[in-house]
Amino acid sequence: MQTSALTRRPGMDWLLLLSVLALSVLGCLLVWSATSARSDLTGGDPRAFLEKQIVNVALGLALLILVLATDHRWVRIVAPLVYLASIGGLVLVLTMGTVINGSRSWLMLGGLSIQPSEFAKLAVVIGMALVVAERAEGRWRPRVGSVDVIAMLAIAAVPTALILMQPDLGTMLVLAATVFGVLAAAGAPRRWLAVVAVSAVLAAGTAIRAGVLKQYQVDRFLAFTNPDLDPRGAGYNVEQARIAVGNGGWFGNGLLHGSQTRSGFVPEQHTDFVFTVAGEELGLVGSALIIALLGVVLWRALTIAVRTDDVFGRVAAAGIACWFGFQAFQNIGMCLGIMPVTGVPLPFVSYGGSSMFAGMLAVGLLLNISRRAAVAPAARMQPAKRVLVRA
Repeated sequence: MQTSALTRRPGMDWLLLLSVLALSVLGCLLVWSATSARSDLTGGDPRAFLEKQIVNVALGLALLILVLATDHRWVRIVAPLVYLASIGGLVLVLTMGTVINGSRSWLMLGGLSIQPSEFAKLAVVIGMALVVAERAEGRWRPRVGSVDVIAMLAIAAVPTALILMQPDLGTMLVLAATVFGVLAAAGAPRRWLAVVAVSAVLAAGTAIRAGVLKQYQVDRFLAFTNPDLDPRGAGYNVEQARIAVGNGGWFGNGLLHGSQTRSGFVPEQHTDFVFTVAGEELGLVGSALIIALLGVVLWRALTIAVRTDDVFGRVAAAGIACWFGFQAFQNIGMCLGIMPVTGVPLPFVSYGGSSMFAGMLAVGLLLNISRRAAVAPAARMQPAKRVLVRA
């Protein structure tokens, strides 16, 4: 019997992998350009951050391969352990973490700095996907009810509360958008989606009134609404970012030749504001290439979510797409002045080990789902055959 093309298992999603690799290579070059002239950061070695980022990418690819080679059944088995480990890391941050840029978000282990909140994004996605899968599988007609939604929200509530206590506003916003996307992908009733959206807005207002957010975070939101309110304070980052991006024109000033970048006018340009390096040195064309590559990553993630029959894989892939999509939009938006400054990295481009490792683990999971999920749309469309029993 010949196997129909519709029932074959999909292979490696090379387009997804190549897009991630291209973003990582561009990220290494942009990090190098943003730091090579900053002796205060590099200690006199212009290639220090380039070499560190290359190591981050290499370790991230090793993690990607590890997840890709793991049987999908083991991925589901270790999902609770990943979730518990992320909770443990967030608790450790609050008890013995290091304060950087106003947030207690980092654990210093020797010379290595780890940001557990980055891994919490992936942990929440797979935790919520596991809840949906365990409750849906075995049902004659899988659907998400109120009990399922409450269980999923409980999974997300613990890390969200711990991240808010740091406080890490950027990660909390990304996590909130991811949770909303996972609920929508899982098929949660619309009334629950409305409740979650309204609750998020109310929670943000309560956090501001209760003093949970630091004053500089509130000032950033005010500066977003009016950048001229404090151009040398809260509005400085946005103003300098706009100048850097505007300097690039169509084709940019060339790698390592951006005046704003070489002068160090844009703060945190190798991490949160790395897109401004692309805008100034690669111009509109180079910036559009980065956005296009990110768009390909989102397209492939959503395609994997649509094609897989596995409930866990479908919800997890959609959640990862929401995570990458909102975080990229938030990062690029704050560089262009259309989103408030919250301090989130650009996936696979910004400097940093934790963000790179979490992102590569997520891509490894996407590739794992793509390779192992059987796609049989023709079989799903055919009605079940009735078995006639003669008396």
